Amino acid sequence: MQNLILASSSPRRKELLENLRLTFTVSCSEVDESFDPTLSPEDVVMDLAERKAQVIFKVNPDSFVIGSDTIVVVDQQVLGKPTDEADAMGMLEKLSGRKHDVYTGVSILSPNGIACFYEKTEVWFWELTDEEIKSYVQSGEPLDKAGAYGIQQLGSMLVKKINGDYFAVVGLPVAKTYRELKRLGYPLS
Repeated sequence: MQNLILASSSPRRKELLENLRLTFTVSCSEVDESFDPTLSPEDVVMDLAERKAQVIFKVNPDSFVIGSDTIVVVDQQVLGKPTDEADAMGMLEKLSGRKHDVYTGVSILSPNGIACFYEKTEVWFWELTDEEIKSYVQSGEPLDKAGAYGIQQLGSMLVKKINGDYFAVVGLPVAKTYRELKRLGYPLS
């Protein structure tokens, strides 16, 4: 049986992949996450996902390796993970009462070929008060998440509605990932 490796330290991605009842290992790939600002958001996330997968695939060429990356885009500006609480507050103020787009890219490298794709989900936030933003930032939750929020935890209170793949906003488009693994010949039960 071929190994499946998740090239991510994200506990959210690990949990989403576990929901598929697949046996896999986690191997964190540290890569430079800087990107060319002239690239489209979809190209940014697919490139970052492939870089992450490539690091692990180089030392595990007989395995199926999944890399993934998520960004938030508002006003054509990419919001990654905040650098500190003030940065998180600024991001949330920018998202308050508005629509933004969440892009998650996935790259699956395998001995049988490559799958590289992305999902784009539209997310609308409620109008947030300064106190709501401050309280959420003080929870610590936004500090390791693109766009300074996690839709699946406390951040769920910020979200008015979404259009698209909820799981892609969490960090991994599960159904598409499953189908691409199957297409590449990974033995799914």
